[in-house]
Amino acid sequence: MADLGKGRRVQGGERDKLANDLKKKYAAGASIRELAASTGRSYGFVHRILSESGVTLRGRGGATRTKAKTKK
Repeated sequence: MADLGKGRRVQGGERDKLANDLKKKYAAGASIRELAASTGRSYGFVHRILSESGVTLRGRGGATRTKAKTKK
């Protein structure tokens, strides 16, 4: 994927092409952070592009927090 450069405005057809590419890679299992690093854009930018494209974002994963068990 081409380095889009931080702060450079991405509009029109270029934005649509980027959104489709990011959707495919995200659906294939890439994380938002990986996509951000490969495009040279921020996490927030990639998150926004995916959200605008109608992608259902995955949960954060990892261990869930549970309430501490109390002794009786």
